[in-house]
Amino acid sequence: QVQLEESGGGLVQPGGSLRLSCTASGRTLGSVALAWFRQAPGKEREFVATDHRGSHRTYYADSVKGRYTFSKDNAKNTVYLQMNTLSPEDTAVYYCAARPVGLVLSAIRTPAHYNYWGQGSQVTVSS
Repeated sequence: QVQLEESGGGLVQPGGSLRLSCTASGRTLGSVALAWFRQAPGKEREFVATDHRGSHRTYYADSVKGRYTFSKDNAKNTVYLQMNTLSPEDTAVYYCAARPVGLVLSAIRTPAHYNYWGQGSQVTVSS
């Protein structure tokens, strides 16, 4: 069992920044891998960012590439999502999710392959 606790959402003006945090308990980051997804009103949940042990790389949705940064602190069992240059189109509930660490690279962007989800953190970008 994995519990995921998110924090850091809120209201920000266009062009601003926010940082989300997600702390895992019950399992260490060595046994699960974490990712960020988001879901805007009326839209499907979409992949945002994650890393992959096998490839030693970090992956981003095209819509956030260059603006968002995924990072992690293994000692704290925590991952972060630094979001810069935010726009109203980034408004969504952001979710942290956990998958088996050995999941193949081709599957890491698919929500169905994630076993555990955080409660979600609202990010609203508005003037």
